[in-house]
Amino acid sequence: MPRLVRPDAVLVQAVIAGALSFAHLHDLAEAAGQKGWKAWAYPVSVDLLLVAAWHRLRSLRDAGKPAGSAWSWFVVALAASLGANVATAGLLDLGDVPDWLRILVAGWPALAFLGGTLLVHRPTPPSEPEPELPPAVERATEPGVQAASAPALPAPPPAVVATAPPALVAHAQKIAADHRARTGSDIDTETLRARLGVPSPMAEAIAAQLV
Repeated sequence: MPRLVRPDAVLVQAVIAGALSFAHLHDLAEAAGQKGWKAWAYPVSVDLLLVAAWHRLRSLRDAGKPAGSAWSWFVVALAASLGANVATAGLLDLGDVPDWLRILVAGWPALAFLGGTLLVHRPTPPSEPEPELPPAVERATEPGVQAASAPALPAPPPAVVATAPPALVAHAQKIAADHRARTGSDIDTETLRARLGVPSPMAEAIAAQLV
């Protein structure tokens, strides 16, 4: 036997509620001066904004981002739908609609267009890209790859050791002995350099041989 299709009670309830809300919005728009197809377009506009706001709200919540703007437009669309239902329940004389309500109904298309545009075309902020690393750094950070040691700097050239000829050393010994005899102290390197007239490295090499 073919399986009988059982109607879903929730779905039936949603269809009835949607049809009633749709009719109330149409009646309110028509009473506010919107005739013909215009009155039928208002319920479609309100319901589409409500659906777009709910879809955007769910997307932002799933992405873990703030959903304040989506909530705002959802509340606006819900207030428009709920307000029409309440207004047509006998609390408002549809034969003498106040001017402020006519202004709200007339301005609704622009408001709904603005809300729908912001909800649909508002891009999600992209995540910041990670900085690109040089190839050498990327290879060093790969699992199982040890970072290469920094290239060794060239060794400094060996210091040049000044050598003094024996005759100059003998002359320096005489100068040092004369200085010790006159002053009672050993001659310092600077004084020896001045007396011999040689560069400082040479004077230091000679003074080391006088010790």
